[in-house]
Amino acid sequence: METPMMYELRRPKNVEPEKSYPALFVLHGIGSNEQNMLSLVEGLEETFFIFSIRGHLPQPPGFAYFTIQGYGKPHREVFDEGVNRLSNFIDYASEQYPVDPSRFYLLGFSQGAILSMTLGLTLENKIKGIVALSGYIPQFVKEEYTIQPDGHLSVFVSHGEFDQVLPFDWGIANAEYFKSLGVPNTFKTYPEGHTVSPENLRDFQQWLMKDVQK
Repeated sequence: METPMMYELRRPKNVEPEKSYPALFVLHGIGSNEQNMLSLVEGLEETFFIFSIRGHLPQPPGFAYFTIQGYGKPHREVFDEGVNRLSNFIDYASEQYPVDPSRFYLLGFSQGAILSMTLGLTLENKIKGIVALSGYIPQFVKEEYTIQPDGHLSVFVSHGEFDQVLPFDWGIANAEYFKSLGVPNTFKTYPEGHTVSPENLRDFQQWLMKDVQK
């Protein structure tokens, strides 16, 4: 089966035969690439098969998964295509690697966080956990997509208090939305801008390692 997207793979040094591993799908921000996210998951490869996925759209100096028509408003058709491509990639990884379909996680920053939350909310029982760093959920996703989070979904949401790209209030709205759906969520804030601080990195990695053991 041909891969639907370019990606970088990290996995345990000694993969045990007949064992299936949790999978972590990593999504970068606009203008970035799959390599730039690897520092955020360093050390997790001994637990997870990590798929850092490159956006399919050129966006110098890197790539993107969708385009923007206005502030907080993705182009709907392009966004839908990105969601479909990523969903197909998750299916591809399920078929090609020894991963446990009951322990799939999504980790995204900015544009990657937007898609991680969208996929986690719409793929029914495929996703166990979401780490959403500085993103938002588009209004059309809430209103027009079929929202069907599985009962075992849990979420880590974080946002910088001084985020100059995506307002801090949007991070608060993310946490409130998941709460309204009955989805367990951890919401962390940091005195930072649109970035991932060392404290944020530590907190979400600890959350992942704890959640994957449940």
